[in-house]
Amino acid sequence: MDSHTQLHAAASKVLSRAYAPYSNYPVAAAALDTAGVIHTGVNIENASYGVTLCAECSLISSWRLNAGTELTHLVCLNAARQYITPCGRCRQVLIEHAPKTLSIATQHGPITLEDLLPVAFGPESL
Repeated sequence: MDSHTQLHAAASKVLSRAYAPYSNYPVAAAALDTAGVIHTGVNIENASYGVTLCAECSLISSWRLNAGTELTHLVCLNAARQYITPCGRCRQVLIEHAPKTLSIATQHGPITLEDLLPVAFGPESL
């Protein structure tokens, strides 16, 4: 089983834990690190939309809390278990915490984080 297929299964498993009563758009994310550990996250909405937590952000939080190693692969799924790409905010969060070579599954095949967010503003820009 390839990494993206393995992550699809992991994200599918946690998708029901998403909290999306306002948008009715649950999202789950799963990422693999260099130690072979899978990290997951789900979106957690809030009545004050600005403080909603995207699935990728909750994944990064969990990854940090669990002292994960460098991320290598990422999958984001919607309720239909289709690959979706991270939103702009999450792309920026990923640039801060993942290598530009991070492989992200999409409907059109894998793409790197660098290709998804070219000429990104990151820590090296400061």
